[in-house]
Amino acid sequence: MNENTNAQQVVAVRKNGDGDIVELKLSSGQVVDYKQAQAMAKQGQIENVNVFRGRDGDEHLRSDADGRPENNLDNLPTF
Repeated sequence: MNENTNAQQVVAVRKNGDGDIVELKLSSGQVVDYKQAQAMAKQGQIENVNVFRGRDGDEHLRSDADGRPENNLDNLPTF
């Protein structure tokens, strides 16, 4: 199970005009920008997401693969 009981979950996202996620709303109500969310995910502060290096060489945030499309970051409600 998750050893970090203080970890939050992403509950909503804000996208820019290109459809890219730029901010994430956490279960505490805190809103963080994309880079901040990446840092938090690396530290285990956000559940069910991970950071990976894409083909473009940049780091990206994504939902853990669990076979449930409804909790993918792109499918979360917007705020």
